[in-house]
Amino acid sequence: MTTHIQSQLTQLARAHDIKILYAVESGSRAWGFASANSDWDVRFIYIHREDWYLSIDDKKDSIEIMLPDDLDLSGWELRKALRLFRKSNPPLLEWLNSPIVYLEDHDFTNQMRTAARTFFNPKSCLYHYLSMAKGNFREYLQRDTVKMKKYFYVLRPILACMWIERTNTMAPTEFHKLLDAEVPAGNLRTEIDKLLARKSVAKSWAKTPELMH
Repeated sequence: MTTHIQSQLTQLARAHDIKILYAVESGSRAWGFASANSDWDVRFIYIHREDWYLSIDDKKDSIEIMLPDDLDLSGWELRKALRLFRKSNPPLLEWLNSPIVYLEDHDFTNQMRTAARTFFNPKSCLYHYLSMAKGNFREYLQRDTVKMKKYFYVLRPILACMWIERTNTMAPTEFHKLLDAEVPAGNLRTEIDKLLARKSVAKSWAKTPELMH
């Protein structure tokens, strides 16, 4: 699948006359709790040719394409990415630390990662993850049956908040790193590990009524 994704990114870059500086997997596959049929959520940062930047008119600064095989491609033009980076945007910071990289300009990513450590805003990221946890809890965990993945959409941001509070650094992208750092051995860790094992072989729509009790 990696080769297929890289091929699709090359075709996209040619079709839009852009250069992709960085392309990674985002979402559940990067987090480490993908289901058997999870989508491929590819995120990328790109630049145009020089002439594109000489116009006084605002232009579209993102690209979104849904392809067969559940392949979701979504990218931000560099200036858009930098504006969000300046605000310590958590999704962008997660991209920079994704364990699954498809394309990479190392000079670009080295500079971005160095800057990310310098300008990281813990308060901004804490608010982001706390809001995510609260929103997903209200929306998905107050039902008689719950999709298994929704538990992790609450657990992961909570653990990310714990990491940021403890270290004052950006939380890792991978769920297992957060889990190992923030949840010691015990009943809670055992139940989370069981849920992870079940989710890895389940379909993304699988539900767990018994976990509500």
